[in-house]
Amino acid sequence: MSDLLERLRGRGWRMTAQRRVVAEVLDGEHVHLTADEVHARAVERLPEISRATVYNTLGELVTLGEVLEVSTDRRAKRYDPNAHRPHQHLVCAGCGAIRDVHPAGNPLADLPDSERFGFTVSAVEVTYRGTCPACAAAA
Repeated sequence: MSDLLERLRGRGWRMTAQRRVVAEVLDGEHVHLTADEVHARAVERLPEISRATVYNTLGELVTLGEVLEVSTDRRAKRYDPNAHRPHQHLVCAGCGAIRDVHPAGNPLADLPDSERFGFTVSAVEVTYRGTCPACAAAA
């Protein structure tokens, strides 16, 4: 059983067959699927699941704070089940692959007071960009 499924059960979230399949599709490390990718994988497990059900379920999971909605570029939003461990993203400029990374240090503390402009900063989003090994080899 995935960590996401365990968290949802712990919250008492009603686990329909459709919801279970969406949660199972999102299971794993470095998962950053688009809604269409979630739907395509869910259909393989539950052929009758509709695109609307997948979109609605993803929306619920984001609202619950159990899945992060990630936008790293002008491409489609992606859904990240790693919502409870602070992390940043590493994105390939070639193929768009995304990996979760956990850099050392505190990026919130790295912003000097002179650059805060009086803001009380509560969160930081850092996206690292580069080229993955597969794209580098193809170049």
